[in-house]
Order: sequence, then C-alpha cells, then structure tokens
Amino acid sequence: STRVCKRRCAREGKERRCALIGIVYTMPQAVRLYTKGLFLGYKRGLRNQTPHTSLVKIEGVKERADTGFYMGKRVAYVYRVHKKSAGKGEKKPSKYRVIWGRVTRPHGNSGVVRAKFKHNLPPKAMGATLRVMLYPSRV
Repeated sequence: STRVCKRRCAREGKERRCALIGIVYTMPQAVRLYTKGLFLGYKRGLRNQTPHTSLVKIEGVKERADTGFYMGKRVAYVYRVHKKSAGKGEKKPSKYRVIWGRVTRPHGNSGVVRAKFKHNLPPKAMGATLRVMLYPSRV
C-alpha cells in the first residue's frame, strides 16, 4: 500500500521505500491554481497606445482557438515593494502587492489575449510574469 511518509525523506514526488516504516510512500504534489502569462505591452495602434488594455501571452496557448478557455479568467500581477504595508482587509503587513485583472478577449491569431486590470499595469511590468488563475470556471 502507498502511504505518505511522516518524515521529510521524500523528494520531488518520486516513489521510494522508506527505511523507517518499510513501505513505499509518495510525496503529495503541490497544486498550482494558475498558469503563467507574460505581459507583452499595451494594446496599440501605429502611433497611439491604450494603457487600459494589456496584452498577455499565456504559456502553452499557441492559437486563437485555444484562448476560449481563458475568457473571463482572473489575472494577477504580483510585485514586491520595499516598504511593508497592510492592504485593505489584511491584518499582517506584507512586501507583496497584487493588481487584479480579467481576460477579456483574444488578440490576433497567435494565442495572445487582452486583459483589463483594476489599475493599469505600470510600464516597468512589461516582460514580467503574470498569474492567469484557473477560476472562475465556466464548465
């Protein structure tokens, strides 16, 4: 039978035989509730850019048809600041802050999507990693 070893001797989720209990154990895998995305820049024309709409390249999405799953999903830009402060509704001060947004529609045919954020993303975030959450589910 497989059991989770109580000691910290499991590494990288591989099955191994434990010397203490003498049975095969597996390490529980961490579940990530987001996929990675890349902030490419703002939606723009030849001369004007519109900072209220951001372009996001989602990892593993290559075609326009694949973007349908991500419509309406929430996007988070997590960044670090120097001074700790407690946000709204938080008790402990933290050095991390989040700007939340939502995927609105596809952009072009290569799997890029448009996202609108509660506050526009800063220009220093271009090229940074975003978290595209796998909720809310539309299934």
